[in-house]
Amino acid sequence: MQYLSTDLSPRERYKILTSFVLPRPIAWVTTTSGTGIVNAAPFSFFNVLGEDPPLCVFAINLRPDGRVKDTLVNIRRAGEFVVHITDEPLAEAMHETGGDFPPEISEPDHLGLRLAPSRMIAVPRLADAPFAMECKTWQLIDVNGDRVLVLGEGLAFHIRDELWDTEKMRVAMELFHPIGRMFADRYCRTNDRMDFPPAKGAG
Repeated sequence: MQYLSTDLSPRERYKILTSFVLPRPIAWVTTTSGTGIVNAAPFSFFNVLGEDPPLCVFAINLRPDGRVKDTLVNIRRAGEFVVHITDEPLAEAMHETGGDFPPEISEPDHLGLRLAPSRMIAVPRLADAPFAMECKTWQLIDVNGDRVLVLGEGLAFHIRDELWDTEKMRVAMELFHPIGRMFADRYCRTNDRMDFPPAKGAG
């Protein structure tokens, strides 16, 4: 089976990409509105891009009816946000925050998610997340008028204490169980892992 990208509709391209580029990490993003409402929403077109500076990127599409999502409204206004990684205990709550909540409803409040203050920005973080990265906006890239790529620069990192060996700078993988996005409303666990010996030579 072969397709030219130009022969497909955007929806068909989306279906192919989200069916095969798997699993995808999930950015669980908190922002704050001008009236202080804390918003939380997941985005699975997401990844980190490097360490110097520490950059991440995620895509925010318009809603199906053309409305701009609260996350983008808040980022455009304040230029800051927190990106969290989700693990199994928080997976269902993360999924629920992807619903179409009105701007005056705080998803963390509605779902009983604990918040904690950030160190460098005004946006609070989700206290129970295994990893959180406070970010300031590095660049916003408009794509075709129907989505925006948000590039953020990490200002501070929060790691759940038992997950990190501060001397070895290494994660305790036996305790860290992040989830990945598959397609539609499907997710995957990361418990089944494998190790390989160091590669021989450079490719």
